[in-house]
Amino acid sequence: MSSKSSSQAKNHAEGVPPALATPTGFGANAVRDIAAALNLALADVFALYLKTKNFHWHMSGPHFRDYHLLLDEQSDQIFAMTDVLAERVRKIGGVTLHSIGEIARTQRILDNDAPFVEPQDMLAELREDNGELAKHLRAAHEVAEEHGDVATTSQLEVYIDETERRTWFLAEASRIAPHSA
Repeated sequence: MSSKSSSQAKNHAEGVPPALATPTGFGANAVRDIAAALNLALADVFALYLKTKNFHWHMSGPHFRDYHLLLDEQSDQIFAMTDVLAERVRKIGGVTLHSIGEIARTQRILDNDAPFVEPQDMLAELREDNGELAKHLRAAHEVAEEHGDVATTSQLEVYIDETERRTWFLAEASRIAPHSA
């Protein structure tokens, strides 16, 4: 492959419309792999965001205010990840998710459409989902690291830490207090 055609391969990833081609130092395989990993994570982040907001909106019970505020804070943090992840896909030369339908086909975090969920069950489900998201973010980190994408690995490390913190807070908030004698 000539240096010119090699350069073109780095500037035009497979499946990217020419009008969206982004000059990048990554080869087509790196763009494909990293974009796929980030888009999977992005779909999960959107699913977790909506579930967290759903539980925030439908919280009830004696700890309503504390849990309602906790989930509102967590949903804001989760939503803040979406634009950064999507723009990272574009920065490296890929294309990102286009619709709610694409998110639904891609997400690994399951929805909860139940009309009512007990508050402790909400916290437990979100704790598990955040734990799953951390695993998925670590897998995306491995892909980015394999291709030498330092910026993506750095950003994912921040999100892994935030996700682990949410998991910890949900675990502590759902801890059942021992009965006093």
